[in-house]
Parts: sequence; structure tokens; C-alpha cells
Amino acid sequence: MDSEEAAAVSEVADDVDTPRAVGTTVKRRIGRGAAWMIPAGYAAAAIAIGIALPRLEHRFSLDLSSGIDSTSAIAIYSAVATGTMTLSAIVFSLTFVMVQFSATVYSPRLVLWLTENRLISHALGIFTGTYLYSIWAIAWINRDNVQGVPITGAVVAMVWLLASIAAFIALIKRVAALQVNRMLAFTGNQGRRVIAALYPDDPPTAEDEHHACASGEPAQVVAHHGRPRAVQAIDAAALLKLAQDADARIEVAAAVGDTVMESTALFHVYGATIPERQLIATIQVGDQRTFEQDPQYAIRLLVDIAIRALSPAINDPTTAVQALDEIGDLLLRLGRRCLATAPLRDGAGAVRVVLPLPSWDDFVRLAFDEICAYGASSVQVMRRMNALLTEMIRALPKTRRPALESWRQRLESSIKTNFADLDLRRDAFVGDRQGLGVSRPNAA
Repeated sequence: MDSEEAAAVSEVADDVDTPRAVGTTVKRRIGRGAAWMIPAGYAAAAIAIGIALPRLEHRFSLDLSSGIDSTSAIAIYSAVATGTMTLSAIVFSLTFVMVQFSATVYSPRLVLWLTENRLISHALGIFTGTYLYSIWAIAWINRDNVQGVPITGAVVAMVWLLASIAAFIALIKRVAALQVNRMLAFTGNQGRRVIAALYPDDPPTAEDEHHACASGEPAQVVAHHGRPRAVQAIDAAALLKLAQDADARIEVAAAVGDTVMESTALFHVYGATIPERQLIATIQVGDQRTFEQDPQYAIRLLVDIAIRALSPAINDPTTAVQALDEIGDLLLRLGRRCLATAPLRDGAGAVRVVLPLPSWDDFVRLAFDEICAYGASSVQVMRRMNALLTEMIRALPKTRRPALESWRQRLESSIKTNFADLDLRRDAFVGDRQGLGVSRPNAA
């Protein structure tokens, strides 16, 4: 996703006025393993055009000469074919090298999202189609003693060539998106979008609403069978309907983002039994976590980038500070919304479906725990975390402040433990949005 696309995603996230309730929908994703079908479609289209176009030109007398003689046409088509294949080899070699490099700097999970974008599949298909059509066009030159090259075929070849140039430019922009600031913006935008879509824009409650599990043994336990898979989305609306129809209560045992293994419980059903196939159809699993119903995943990726940057092999605290900028924005948005884990009820008010959802404390722990540990000896990171916690305490409602106050105490304790030098310790206690930039008082 380039910067323009990222900005568009951010605008969409900011403009959502009526977000959906948590877990009410499941977006069925097109299988990523079927990405090969896109270039295969382009190849089939190129061959079909190459076969049909000369016949149509001849049948409907459309074989108006383009003014290019056969020798020149063969040279042009050959140059287009060989140039396209050479170009595609260079571009994809560069892309794969950049992806491999970025995987070591950022996170393999994040780079996987970028490499599986359909742009790469479409570009490969366009390059392949251009090559195949050019080769097929050469085969039809001088067939049936037709002199010259029909203008329609030459125009189609130029269209394929222009499409290849456009795909090349798009791929170059794609490689540029692997810059650290764009990667952070991409991840942050995904988080902002899912937060706006999942959580109602209501003031947070005094405390998240938790409900005890139903008493007694469940009438039915539905488990996962097969290799380990990540829970990507849960269709809570479908679960509510199943529970109402069966006069049962369904407690979802696996949260979005969990990895389920053989015999891991997915559902506990109380009061009745429901066909297992219908229950399993309401939960979407895959090889990796997705952003769709998982705002923690965006924070997880940003934390991954930050702690990799803080590793001795990379030693780039500035990137960790930039990651904290995005993490802080996501936490501010979450802190102003209602995260209560209220169950789904039927028309009579009876609890029918209980979903496991992350609380505010879960989000804060995920955002700060590892960065605080890996960046404990970095003055720059400590100053940025100090500033971030101070700003959040000032900006968020009182119900969100206890967790933040607790984390500020932990941060102060970490600074006292890891900075023996008094001057460095004094510097680390100062709040600074840039890490090492403009110092600001920390008084809340």
C-alpha cells in the first residue's frame, strides 16, 4: 500500500460514524493460495486474444495494414517479448530481495501482508500476457500470404506494453512502501480502521463488563481438529441466531487472534446441542492472524517492529520511538471507546452468546510490556514512553487512568533499576515526544 492508499485508509477509519458491534460480521477472504489464478487468467486472456483476433480481422475485413512491414513487426514484437521477460525478472528479483531484507528489519508477519497483495499477482499476469501475446502475434505474421501487419493487432500489442509499463511503475511504488515510516503508517492505518469498525464510539464504562461462565457441565463441547490455525474472525450474529433457535447459551472458548490446535475447545454450549458443522461455520480460521476483527494484531506488529529495532543486531531506537507514536495513537482511540465485553442477548434479555474480548488492561500490557523490557537501557525510548503515558493520562477518561498510572510507576522503577548513572537517569525521567528532542515536564 503506497502513501496515498494509506491516507485513504486513514480517512475511511476516521470518517466511520456508526461502527459495527464487535464480532457481528465475518468477511470471508478469498484464499491467498489461489493467487496464481490471477496471472493464469491474464495468460489465458492473452492466448485467447492472440488466437481470436487474427481470425476476426480476416473474417470481418479488419486487416487494415498498419504500415509496418513484416520484418519490422517481427523485430518489434520480439523486442517487446524479450524486454518484458527481462523486466519482470529484474523487478521481481528486486522485490524479493527487498522483502527478504525487510523481514529481518520489521516482522515476517507484516511483510507477508505486503507480498501477498494482489498488485504483484496482477503485475506478473500483465507481464506474462504481454509476452505471450507478442509471441503469438509473431506466429501470425505473413500467414495466408497477408502482406503487412494488421493495425488492430499492433494496437493491442501497444496496449499490453503500456499496461506493463504501468504495472512496473506501480511495483516500484510498492517497493518504496517498504520504507520504515510507510510500514508503520500502513500498520497503524489497519489498526485505526478495525478500531473504528468494531468498537462503538461511546464513552467507556466504569469497568469492563465480565460475565461468569454458565454453571454446570456444558451439554456440548465443539473442538478444533487439524493442524494449528489462527482464529481470524467470529460471526457473532450467526451464533446468536443458532443459540436462539436451539434455546441454548453459547460461550466462545477461543478469542480472535488465538492459535487453536488439535482438540482445542472452540465452543461450550449449554442447555441444548447444536449441529457441530453449523457452529464451526461461524468461526473463520487461517494460517495467520488478520486485521479484520483483531485490533490487537496491529499493536502486536508495531511492537514487533519496535523490539526488533531495539535488538543489539539493529540498535535503532529511533524506529522504536516512531512505532510508539503509532501505538500511542491506537491506544488513545481505544481509550475513548467502550470496550465492555457485554454478551449478546435475545429479545427477552437472556444471555445467548458470550465472546472473549480484550480489555483495556490487555491492550496497555501488549503495547508497553515488551518495549519497556527491551528498551529499558535506551534513554530515547524511556523519554518517549514517559511523554506518551503522561499525555494519555491527561487525555483519556478517568476510568482508563489506573492502568496507565500503574505503568508509569513500572516505567519509573525500570529507569531506576537500569540507569546507575545519575545524569542518564535524570534524562530518562524527562518526557520527550521525539525521544531526544524537546524536553517537557511530566506533571499530569
